[in-house]
Amino acid sequence: QVQLVESGGGMVQAGGSLRLSCAASGRTFMTIAMGWFRQAPGKERELVAAITWNGGSTYYTDSVKGRFTISRDNAKSTVYLQMNSLKPEDTAVFYCAARDNVAIGLRTWEYDYWGQGTQVTVSS
Repeated sequence: QVQLVESGGGMVQAGGSLRLSCAASGRTFMTIAMGWFRQAPGKERELVAAITWNGGSTYYTDSVKGRFTISRDNAKSTVYLQMNSLKPEDTAVFYCAARDNVAIGLRTWEYDYWGQGTQVTVSS
């Protein structure tokens, strides 16, 4: 079992920045791939970014490339999502997810553990 706790959400104006953190506990963090998903009202949950167990490979959805950066600190069992140049369309609940696999997964069903979510609101 893995427990995930997100933090760092909030309200920001367009063009601003936020950094989300996700602290994991319960088992060896180094053997799991991590992802950040988001879900806006009335929309499906989508993968925003993901990272392999050692940080050697990352994935970003097209709409956030060049603006968001995913990283992880295995010593702290924490994954981060640095979000810059935020846009109103980034407004959503952001979820941290963990996968019982060292490789990245692209679908929600590939992830085994989920955090409770943190709200990100970007005003225009």
